[in-house]
Amino acid sequence: MDSRFGVTELEDLPEDLRERIGVIAEKSGFVPNVFRALGHRPAELRAFLDYHDALMERTDGLSKAERELVVVATSGANHCTYCVVAHGAILRIRAKDAQLADRVATNPWQVELDERGRAIVDLALALARTPEMFGEADVEAARTAGLTEDEIWDVGSITALFAMSNRLAHLTALRPNPEFYGMGR
Repeated sequence: MDSRFGVTELEDLPEDLRERIGVIAEKSGFVPNVFRALGHRPAELRAFLDYHDALMERTDGLSKAERELVVVATSGANHCTYCVVAHGAILRIRAKDAQLADRVATNPWQVELDERGRAIVDLALALARTPEMFGEADVEAARTAGLTEDEIWDVGSITALFAMSNRLAHLTALRPNPEFYGMGR
């Protein structure tokens, strides 16, 4: 069972989603289970994909690897197996580092990162773990490390999106596709 609420196969999605997810499936060689799980609510899947792409496909600010670093740190903090495994694979590929994702997901405080990477992870963790305590000191620490206002916004927005995504994965008991485990190793 890939989701406790069942899944929608690619061919059963509305045409626009079939095309959009088909591109991802062609690139990766499989349909990620998150799309199959969210597919029974096409409007929500579209909104999720639109926000995901607006944050994760930007070409300025954070690098693609840094964006995935935020996802893995957030998902590790939220104990989301699906997102740690799926985005861990992407981080391994984008960072060209077979160990980084596992280290960040399991013990982000001890992983060796440069000052910028440390600031990104610390900011994501502050917002993901204790959002009610998040404040100016967290933002100032990121500024001091050299993150721009737009990059700080990106870290916060990506953390927020994936906090939601993590919760949907928990709700649906979403299982990672087996293909993710070996990617980038």
